[in-house]
Amino acid sequence: MSPTALIAEDEPLLAQALCTELQRSWPALTLLPVVADGISAVQVALQTLPQVLFLDIRMPGQSGLEAAADIAEQWPTALPFPALVFVTAYDQYAVQAFEAQAIDYLLKPVRPERLERTLERIRHHLQRPPMDVGADEPALQSLIGRLHRLLEPDTAPASAIGQTPVEPLRLITASVGATVRVVPIEQVLVFEAADKYVRVLTLDAELLLRTPLKELLPRLDPTEFWQVYRGTVVRAGAIAQAVRGDNGKLSLSLHGRPESWPVSRLHEHRLRPL
Repeated sequence: MSPTALIAEDEPLLAQALCTELQRSWPALTLLPVVADGISAVQVALQTLPQVLFLDIRMPGQSGLEAAADIAEQWPTALPFPALVFVTAYDQYAVQAFEAQAIDYLLKPVRPERLERTLERIRHHLQRPPMDVGADEPALQSLIGRLHRLLEPDTAPASAIGQTPVEPLRLITASVGATVRVVPIEQVLVFEAADKYVRVLTLDAELLLRTPLKELLPRLDPTEFWQVYRGTVVRAGAIAQAVRGDNGKLSLSLHGRPESWPVSRLHEHRLRPL
């Protein structure tokens, strides 16, 4: 079967130019319909399971880095991850592409001779002998880890000489209408990033904070609060169980809450049996 490729690019002229060059340079490559934002890239990639991804780094909704991280998190364990190529107009993002361990990067406007070198790398990647189911998992976890580090600046508590120690978070204060709610940290079960807010869940309440999750993380005790997904932190002692679904992905539930939360491949090790 001929390989398939998905292009995520929000500039129509650049997307068309890339499609034209790909059709000229690699006629056997089947191009899926172009998507114009990161959220659509994730949805279509997981529906169609292409062998090649061309992701513009700067897109509406989600960046190419965010889209790549979400695709990698949800990619089926039985399939090798696609050859990943980031497309960007800025050299600084090209460096990030290499740090994320992508197959390659392309600078806009895409030059035919540069594209040829990229396609050679992709062909070489796709010609690798098939591996046993799950054999790519360590490499995929490594990719997710690199993408997360690029997306989220270092949030470890300050410990180096000259740095001010971060004050532990003891109370959560949030406005609920005309009232200010004060919740002790001991009652918090979940911190979950949601759009421009962070949802804070207790046994019987939900608060919205404007403070980004990346600013809260250094103030949380990592032995009490575990980050289980890029935007989700849960109280470890409240975890009731973790279940692996038919798709091979773990999700966990908490005592006293009806919801379930997905567990990142990067953090599954926390829930391995002793």
